[in-house]
Amino acid sequence: MAIISPYQTYQQNSVMTASPQELTLMLYTGSMKFMRLAKKAIADKKFEEKNINLIKVQNIIQELQVTLDPNIDLSQNLGQLYDYMYTRLVEANTKNDADILTEVEELMRELRDTWKQIIETSRV
Repeated sequence: MAIISPYQTYQQNSVMTASPQELTLMLYTGSMKFMRLAKKAIADKKFEEKNINLIKVQNIIQELQVTLDPNIDLSQNLGQLYDYMYTRLVEANTKNDADILTEVEELMRELRDTWKQIIETSRV
């Protein structure tokens, strides 16, 4: 039987009690974390670790795509941006290119920061 640490319990509760807006913010933040880990793995020539982390980011992007409402114009633009980032991640993975990861990470940071502002503004 696996023992769950207090931190794991906290993380699990955070996800279970988060609003949809907060979950999206968590996805953005998580993707950036996994890209940083992948860049470090490239530098350390740990290619299996790089691949695992980039697949996590790709899965996050797919989840973000699923949440888009096709009836909203902005969703179409975000969908195209997510497609672009996904394609670039595949390229970064096959070429072991940390510069591509930096590009995608910057795009994701902009999305995260904008989303965070939207959440804060809606709370006022």
